[in-house]
Amino acid sequence: MKVSDKLIKKYSKSGPRYTSYPPATFFDSNFSNEDFKKKIIESNNENPQNISVYIHIPFCPQICHFCGCTTESGFTKPFLERYVDAVIKEIDYVGKLINKKRKLTQVHWGGGTPNAISYKFIERITNKLYDEFTFSKNYEMAIECNPAHLEFRHIELLKKFGFNRISVGIQDFRNDVLDAINRKPSKHPISDIIKKIKDEGFTGTNIDLVYGLPLQTVDSFKKTVENAIKLDTERIVTFSYAHVPSILPRQKILENIGFPSSSDKALMYENSYKLFTDAGYVSIGMDHFSKPGDEFEIALKNKQLHRNFQGYCTRETTGQVYAFGASSISQLDSAYSQNIKNAAQYINAIEKNNLAVLRGYSVDKKQKIVRDVINSVMCNYYLDIENIAEKHKSSISEIVDIIDYSEDKFQDFIDDNLLTIDNYKLTIFKKGRLFTRNIAMRFDPLIKQNVGTYSNTI
Repeated sequence: MKVSDKLIKKYSKSGPRYTSYPPATFFDSNFSNEDFKKKIIESNNENPQNISVYIHIPFCPQICHFCGCTTESGFTKPFLERYVDAVIKEIDYVGKLINKKRKLTQVHWGGGTPNAISYKFIERITNKLYDEFTFSKNYEMAIECNPAHLEFRHIELLKKFGFNRISVGIQDFRNDVLDAINRKPSKHPISDIIKKIKDEGFTGTNIDLVYGLPLQTVDSFKKTVENAIKLDTERIVTFSYAHVPSILPRQKILENIGFPSSSDKALMYENSYKLFTDAGYVSIGMDHFSKPGDEFEIALKNKQLHRNFQGYCTRETTGQVYAFGASSISQLDSAYSQNIKNAAQYINAIEKNNLAVLRGYSVDKKQKIVRDVINSVMCNYYLDIENIAEKHKSSISEIVDIIDYSEDKFQDFIDDNLLTIDNYKLTIFKKGRLFTRNIAMRFDPLIKQNVGTYSNTI
């Protein structure tokens, strides 16, 4: 699966990550609290009916230089209490707009560092979710944890609160790499943490790695991957570092150290892919790996994998996403809505108006079609235009017109042996997976508008 430097140079350009469509750069500040309220009510009559909840905890004891998330440091206990009160108030307000017959199938806590706050706050918010929503029998409740702040007793508490999946943000096993990005190493051996999670009966464990960071080499990241495999977790994620200092000024600090070249990053990806698949893991999307039999692997096999701001997901489990907390993004069938990013401003808005919308976007029928097309390409490495037409009760010619589809647009990918097209079916080869974002961009009618700043595709 060796990818040549020539191909990397040819296709390395800036582009959306397509965690949403339209991308977040198109979100409009004219989208209001009232607009969001109407969309929540409308969502009760839209599919999927399942409810997914996202809780954002933006606080970190210290800010990692590489991080692209909305984070804050220097928080106090009274301020945290106000923040938690605001999140609970927001849940209460939104929950009353949602049909009680609908089932909650997934809860995801992200940040920031959710496990760095007091666990009594985690319990309070979790209890509010239990009070407000009807949990499905096989719900998933996951939380992102920084191992630098994860004690064994914390794992026990999370299990007691009803969590059944933990995602451990390792990033790299080398302390010098962690130091370069201003991240503390784990308090306890990672192997002991993973063992404790398994012993407590969690149904799933994820670990996150990042490649393309300062001081990483092809060989060093290979060793990181080998160490990750030894942990024997259900899922492993290898994120490509996105350098966008114009959006995240703190990333400029890393430029003084330097980054691996694009070709080295590609080798890190290729080596990771081989090592994980040789170890029995299945490649899921662009950066996820799961064990055979995992719901992600089953969804991919059935070409039913999806993607949102929290990562890959199964549509059946995830449903529509209702997000709570500063900067969090709700993803409904017909709209996106992002909360105010600053925690203090978010609190004030919730205390005053129950909602704290910063910006959003109403998605029309044509954009839903493009969204499904791009989702299929990004998640399943496959596109069947006939299936898209059937789902949206449209003709093939209508779909072709909306996405401006023709084989000629993909001739360069075909010539480079990255994909194949058979009538109205497109299949990306393993060699082409590195260029999935580039391929998806060819279906995006909005890309020509050049709105916003994006990271490089490779």
